[in-house]
Amino acid sequence: MKRVVIGLSGGVDSSVAAAVLKEQGYEVIGITMHLWDGEGSHLSSAAEDAKRVADFLGIPHYVLDFREEFSHYVVDYFSQEYVNGRTPNPCIACNRHLKFDAMLQAAKDLGADKIATGHYAKISEDSETGRYLLHRGAAAEKDQTYVLYNLTQEQLAHVLMPLGGFSDKTAVRAKAEELGIPTANKPDSMEICFIPDKDYAAFLAKRLGTLPPKGLFVDKSGNVLGEHQGIVNYTVGQRKGLGIAFGKPMFVLGIEPEQNQVILGEKGEEFAKKLYADALNFIPFEHLTEPIRADIKVRYSAKPAKGTVIPWGDGVKVEFDTPQRAITPGQAVAFYQPDGDLVLGGATIQRSDYEFSGIKK
Repeated sequence: MKRVVIGLSGGVDSSVAAAVLKEQGYEVIGITMHLWDGEGSHLSSAAEDAKRVADFLGIPHYVLDFREEFSHYVVDYFSQEYVNGRTPNPCIACNRHLKFDAMLQAAKDLGADKIATGHYAKISEDSETGRYLLHRGAAAEKDQTYVLYNLTQEQLAHVLMPLGGFSDKTAVRAKAEELGIPTANKPDSMEICFIPDKDYAAFLAKRLGTLPPKGLFVDKSGNVLGEHQGIVNYTVGQRKGLGIAFGKPMFVLGIEPEQNQVILGEKGEEFAKKLYADALNFIPFEHLTEPIRADIKVRYSAKPAKGTVIPWGDGVKVEFDTPQRAITPGQAVAFYQPDGDLVLGGATIQRSDYEFSGIKK
């Protein structure tokens, strides 16, 4: 019997994934990751729910301490990106370094060759190249491949995703109710796990001890428009909460941390046709050697847009067929097979093609 370790969060997705694995004949071990002790930690309730599910399924359950790794790879990264004027994606960092790296090592320590998660995605193996491939799951509205694009071949080779074939979340909840799983009706968690109140500035002030000071709003020509309240309070594409009434809609186009300035533009100026990205990870192949057509997502909730991905120095240049709104430095850009479900890979956005002519004193 093959042994697999599954991350049990106490939610319905991981619970059903564990049940499906058991139905498939695996010897299943549940792990709840102790990630965070700070304000907003849900460890107690999550571990309790996970233990109830494990007991119901008749599988072992352990709570393992990953607080040090989480603090370094996720929280420190998150905090520094905001100070650098970028918008981080902590879930992608957590997936790469914790859920599919540290947990894989823990699984090997428990004598398991595989780990499993409740993500809505599929994994296959290319018989010709021997490479492992990542695909969108059957549940289009729950597809999570945007936050999985940077999984390595080593990780993909040892991961199972039992929910990939479910048509939607309703089908997963129906399966949970059919089996009598205790967490069948537990609501989904939507917030960042270590900032449940979504007050990023307050969290960063407490974490860092200090925040970037107030500075100037400027337009693309560097003309001063007013005073901002600190760059950590803004992200590209933002319209509401600027703190100043301009008499017309204004959008954040960019952030210049070295000058402590936030660039604003009028409606329509928040769109761009190009972006540049680095920290590449491709899945069906190792390196991009020539331009390829792709369906491209610049944020988790965005619809894929048609475009061309072009090798560009140590990264890529992406040219969209139609302008895209709020291309945000620090966020991920994910590439998909045109009109298909295959994930080609992704990268971290560095900048878009909006033009900033300089900062006036």
